[in-house]
This record gives sequence, structure tokens and C-alpha cells, in this order.
Amino acid sequence: MFALLGIVFYFAMAGRLIPQTYDIVVGAPSEKTIYATKQIENAIGTQKAKEEAARRVEPVYSILSMKNEALVQAIFEKLRQINADDQLGTNDKVNVFRNVFPTMFSDHAQMLYNTIRSDDPGNDGLLNEVKTALAEQQYRIPEEVYFKFPRLTKEDLDAMEPVAIEIVGRLMNDQLLSAQSARTRVAELVNTSPLTKTLSRETVQEIARYVITPNKFLNQKATDEERAEARDNTKPVYINKGDVLVYKGETVTEETYERLKAMDLLKEKTNYWPQLGLTLLSGLLVLGLFMFVRQSELPIRSHNVQLLMLALIYVLNVFAMKIVALGQNLAYSTIGYLAPVAMGTMLIAILIGIPLAFVSSIVFALLSSVIFNANSEALFDFRFGFLALVVCITSVFAVQRANQRSSILKSGIMVSLSGAVAILSLTFLDNIYARDELLLSFGFAVASGLLTAVLVIGLMPFFEVSFGILSPLKLVELSNPNHPLLRKLLTETPGTYHHSVMVGNLSEAAAESVGANGLLCRVGSYYHDIGKTKRPSYFIENQMNMGNPHDHIDPDLSKSIIVAHARDGVEMLKEYNIPKPIRDIAEQHHGTTLLKFFYLKAKKLQAEGEEPVREEDFRYPGPKAQSKEAAIVGIADSVEAAVRSLRNPSIEQIDTMVRKIIKDRLDDGQLGECDLTLKELETIAKTLNETLLGIFHSRIEYPAETPAKSESKEVKQA
Repeated sequence: MFALLGIVFYFAMAGRLIPQTYDIVVGAPSEKTIYATKQIENAIGTQKAKEEAARRVEPVYSILSMKNEALVQAIFEKLRQINADDQLGTNDKVNVFRNVFPTMFSDHAQMLYNTIRSDDPGNDGLLNEVKTALAEQQYRIPEEVYFKFPRLTKEDLDAMEPVAIEIVGRLMNDQLLSAQSARTRVAELVNTSPLTKTLSRETVQEIARYVITPNKFLNQKATDEERAEARDNTKPVYINKGDVLVYKGETVTEETYERLKAMDLLKEKTNYWPQLGLTLLSGLLVLGLFMFVRQSELPIRSHNVQLLMLALIYVLNVFAMKIVALGQNLAYSTIGYLAPVAMGTMLIAILIGIPLAFVSSIVFALLSSVIFNANSEALFDFRFGFLALVVCITSVFAVQRANQRSSILKSGIMVSLSGAVAILSLTFLDNIYARDELLLSFGFAVASGLLTAVLVIGLMPFFEVSFGILSPLKLVELSNPNHPLLRKLLTETPGTYHHSVMVGNLSEAAAESVGANGLLCRVGSYYHDIGKTKRPSYFIENQMNMGNPHDHIDPDLSKSIIVAHARDGVEMLKEYNIPKPIRDIAEQHHGTTLLKFFYLKAKKLQAEGEEPVREEDFRYPGPKAQSKEAAIVGIADSVEAAVRSLRNPSIEQIDTMVRKIIKDRLDDGQLGECDLTLKELETIAKTLNETLLGIFHSRIEYPAETPAKSESKEVKQA
């Protein structure tokens, strides 16, 4: 049975702790739809996201200060110098201008290159971009213009220079990726200038166009840096737990195969360590239960039927938890709060024992923390484990005194309230107050308690009938005076009914004083003499206004009639499906005691020459009491009959009678097969005395000088 429990624990937790593996071949269709078992980074998706982020980065352009106004000044200074030289002819001056202007432009460009090298060392890309742009977009002055330069006077040059500087400065303030757009505006600006001479206008236009260059250049290094930064700032793309990795029938790609491999979902890469760990965990849980049962005083210690019932309760409880856990694939992450975890502990508390229910609470809490754990990064989810522990322990305390079916419903309400408080505490500790989620969690907790109560009420009759379990609830039902057997006992044998009720009062008090099942003793007492209904007139308590039939029949026949009531009672109880513990009390309450009255009568009537009367022929067939409850009912039965036979009993008489009956039973070996101790027998004697004093207080003489000696032997024997 414990091995069965271990298997149940293993498979209950395997789905969360051990991922399923698949036989996958690249290029072949998948036989199943496979879901991600944990969250991992999608390397390919992340790379695509990074490249997309880099692609969205616009190229970075550097705006350089070209200082072309200085080039304008240098050109005009060179024009003044050459035109002022009278030793040079026009052709010579044209040749000088044709050679000097490109040189001046190159020198100016070289200064720009040096500035770039010093300001941004190592940025060869920008330097090359500037060189290329200046070379490709350099303006070429028309040949006829060179012949116009020598004709410019000093006054013309002085008037032209500020105009040229202004035009170049104004146009170079714009960001020029292409110089052509700015050069087309030169003529317009010249026309609005104060220059009036046509020669001056024409030459200043050409000088301005020559000097204007692009000032906006692609900075590949800065662009690459920003794109690298964009890649670095891109958040990883994840494959979340529960996402579809591959659909059924879909061809498995190399990319999909690598994802499955990363999640340990391939059979070729099966990791057996989780299986070993889960086996050890299941073994520890089973070992804990086994050691507790071995060292406890509960009947389950040596009762395989109860052990089977325990295993079945665990299976049902785990099954209910697994059913609820299926809902976690939906949008309800806290649906685990709905699981009727307390059902198992409530059933164990009612049917087996309170101590085992507390131990089972811990086991169910651990199972809940695994079964409802949706976070693959952790082995346990303490939220569900904590809630399960709270509701399970609450259910044990709430149901331990249950004696009616309605008590189970009240216990379910207590489970709901405790679950709601536990959820509230977890919410406050987590410092998250999502109202909708909190209300949903409350609803699950309340529904869990009510569902637990409904399931327990529904399953109780199944366990009581299938395993012959006599729960407190069943005992209370059997104690109902309207039960057919008790109605039969009352109407056909009223004296026996009254006697049974009195025995029930005595045995219940005595049983509770030594830790036995008092309710079982009371109900067992109600049914212990049910067999007397077969021949009611042969028992003294039912002989009202009539003679004693035993006076006219053979003592051996009387013995058979008296002894038969125990056997007849067991048969009647079986016919009405009364549980075995009550049948055992009816069968064992007399044990193998001697019918002394009829034994002595038989010896007295024995004729000479006949075989001697054997004592064992006048004993009950037994068996002797096998439980505390059966022994206590037997003692209470004898005590009630004996004390009832006393007239005006005194305290001393009652005490003497009680102790004598217990001593006789002990000396006769009737208590040798039950586990009552001498100390418990002393406690039982004191309790019976106290109870009898309460029953007979109005008829007791204080003090009694001489104990009454006249007892009716026949009454005592009956």
C-alpha cells in the first residue's frame, strides 16, 4: 500500500518536475503538438529583433565647419596681388589663376582633413567620405571666366569680396549633403546684392560657386556605434512556457530542433537526474507516512483495510488536484486555489484519525506546491503550498467534533474563510493589489471550501459501506431511536431496551475515561442484546406479570436459549448491514463467561450414574472481548444488571459490586485478549461508581449499616 502511495506521489508531481521527451527528426513532420516547458530565449528571434532595431537607426551625418569664408578671402587676396603685378600679361595672369585656384582649394581641404584627424582620431571613414565628397563635387570654373579675372580692378575686388563672403556664409549655414543645390541659389543672391557691374556679378558668382562645398557627410563610425547600441538595447525575445514549439504535422526545422534540444525535450538527450530526484522525494514522503503509522496507536497500524482506504483517499485527493490543475492552461493563474485539497484531510480525520490527518496536511501541502506550480524556474510554488496547509489544518480542527452531516458543511465554511484569509495575507505580503485578481482568488477559495464539504458528504457513505468504517456520523445515525432494530427492541422487549440504554450511559462514561471510543460503546450497547427479541419472555427484564419459563424447562435448554441471544443478535445485525465493530460488541460482550445459575441447577438435578456436568458446556461460546470497547460494554452490562437487582443500594454495595464483577472477569481471563490495563480497569471502576451514584442517588441509603444480601440469582444470570 505504501508503495502504491509512492507511485501516486511520483506521477502526481512528474508532470511538473519531469518534462516529456520526444523522438524528433529534422525534416520529418512532428507527430504531436509540442509546447514549451519553460521560458528560454529565442536566439534567432532575438537576432532578428536586433537587426530590425539596427535597421531602423537612421544614418548619422556629421556637420563640419568648412570655414569656406577664409578660402574666399584668400582667393580675393590672390586676385589683388596678381592683378596688381604690371609685369604679368593677361595670358600670364590667366595661367596663374588657372593653377593657383586649385592649389588654394587643395590647401584649404588639407587643413580640413588635419582638423578631422585631430578631432576624431581613427575615424578614417569620415575622412574618406569628406575627401570623396569634395573631390566629386568640386566646382570647375569655366575657362572664359579666367580671362575675366585680370580685368577686375582693385575697387571691383573690394566691392565683390564682402558680397562673396556673405553669400558663401549664408549658403554654408545650411546642411549641405550636395553643393549643387546651394550653387543654384548663388545667381539669385548676387542679383540682390549691391553690385552693379556685369563683370563683377559674373565673376563673384563663379568664385562663390567654386568655394561652396558640401558640409554634411556620412559618419559611418557613428552610425555603426548607434546601431550597435540599438542592438544592445534590444530586449531578448523569449519563448514562454506553454508556447507552441511545433504543431502536429509541421515539418521540424533545424531551428525548432535546437529549441527542443535546449529544453531537454529530445529523447536522445534524456536527463535522468530529475527522475531520480523525484523518486527520492516521493520516497521521503512515503517514508514519513510509514514511520508515523508504525509508531502511532491508530488501528491503521495493523489494519490493511484502513491502509487501503488511506491510499484511496490520497488517490482521490490527488486526482481532484490534477483536474483543477488542468485549468492553469487557461487565463486563470490562481485557479489552484479552487482545488478541494482539504477533502483528503477531512476524510482521514473522520474515518481514520486526527493525528494522521495532521501529517497528511503536510503531504498535501507539498503536493499542491508542485502540482500547481506554473513557474518553471522554481520547484515549488509556496503560495499554493501555504494555502493548502492552512485549509487542511483548519479542516482537521473543524471536523474533529463532527457528529452530524451538517457539521461537515460548517467545516467547509471554515475552510473557505481560512483560505480567504490566507490569500489576503499573501496578497498584502506581495504588495500587489490587483482588485480583479484578488476577487477571483477569493471566489476560488470560497468555492473550494464548499466543494470540499460537498465531496466529503458524498464520499462518506461510500467509504462507510465499502470499508465497514464506523465514523462518528454513522454512529449518530445508528443511535437514532427510529432505527428499525431499535424500534423493534423498544416495542417487543421494553425491559431489554431500558437495560440497553442504561448500559450505554455507563459504558460511554467508562470508555471516555480511558480514552476509548465512548460513542461506539453507547451505540454498541443499544444493539448488544438485540438477539433477545427472538425469545423476549426468557429474559427476566421482560417477564412482567408472568412466570419464569426457566422454572419448567431443563437447565441445558435454558442455557441454549440464553447463549443464543448473542449469536442471534449478530445475525440480525448482519441482516440490517450494521457495521462490524457493533456486531463484534454484540458477539463478544459476554466473552466465554459461565452461566453459573444454570450450571449449578444442572449439577443439582444431576442423577446418580450420569456423566458429570461440565463447566465448559455452560459457558458462552465467545470469543472473548478483542477491543477495549467490547470489554467495557461487557463490564457495564454485568454491572447494570447486578446493581439493578439490589434493593435500595448503598454506596458501599455499589462499589463492592462493581469491583467484584471486574475482578471476576479478570480472574476468569475474559480481559486477556483486549488491551485494557490494570490502571484503566481501576479508572473504569471509579467512573462506573460515579455514574451509578448519579442514576440511583434517590434510592441510596446514607449510610448503609449492613449491605443488602438478598439478590435474585436468576436476574443476575440473565
